[in-house]
Amino acid sequence: RMSRHAQQLRDHDINPCVVEMDASRKCMDDNNCNKDMCTAYFLKYKSCRKFWHDIMMQRRRNGVKPEMPSAEERKKMLESMG
Repeated sequence: RMSRHAQQLRDHDINPCVVEMDASRKCMDDNNCNKDMCTAYFLKYKSCRKFWHDIMMQRRRNGVKPEMPSAEERKKMLESMG
């Protein structure tokens, strides 16, 4: 059974970067934990986290709840950006 924290990390409504996180982990597994081979995946994950963190902070400042948009709402936001 997964811990609550682990479940939250897997929850697409809470963690907008599940796909990037999984890709980084898979790269590490596939490359025997050689970080140099996975730099691109780490950068993608890091930029995903920064992007959604900035949106979350903006929503917090504006009093928007929930602070993290749902997976469905995020999808619409990304589509509107092109």
